[in-house]
Amino acid sequence: MRQFIVLGHEAPTTPDFSLDDLAGSAGRLDALCRCVNSAFFLSHDFRSDVRLFLVLQDELTIRFEGDELRRLNPDERSTAALIRKALEAKSEAIGHMEAESTPGVYISKRDFEAVLDTASRDSTVIELHEDGSPVVDVEPPERPLFVLSDHGDFTEEEADLLAEKSDQRVRLGPKLVHGNHAMTVAHNYLDTKGYTDY
Repeated sequence: MRQFIVLGHEAPTTPDFSLDDLAGSAGRLDALCRCVNSAFFLSHDFRSDVRLFLVLQDELTIRFEGDELRRLNPDERSTAALIRKALEAKSEAIGHMEAESTPGVYISKRDFEAVLDTASRDSTVIELHEDGSPVVDVEPPERPLFVLSDHGDFTEEEADLLAEKSDQRVRLGPKLVHGNHAMTVAHNYLDTKGYTDY
């Protein structure tokens, strides 16, 4: 199982956003939708061994389970519609207990710390960061949990928590890339067993 946590600092926590303005009034939800698509989609195929957590404003978490997803399509608008559907179901989530909004999509009232505590059990926590060790020098873990931020940096509190919980801090290359591109590179790194098996 490959896991990703993506922090959405400005993402909406209510469903009253426009699907036609994901980069504006929806708090850069477009960037998070691209991360969802990068986590799961291949060309003419789908990664079922992936779990993705979107943490919205450190208040709500939407979990996507690859082996259960049924209505995810490779475009931002339909992905945003699934997120909106999850936000519509948030009243059914009681504390850390999740509510399922559509097949394979769950919402809970969990913050980053709670999600990290749960997801990191039996996983190698990898912080993707520009100051990390080069990924080529790191042995690919069997059960990785990658943690990355949206278009903004980690907050001081998030950085402190990651410093405490991370097993490794890794950079994927010499240049900064978007979060969804970083996820694609991370997948390729794992697919090739550290760029050794093609």
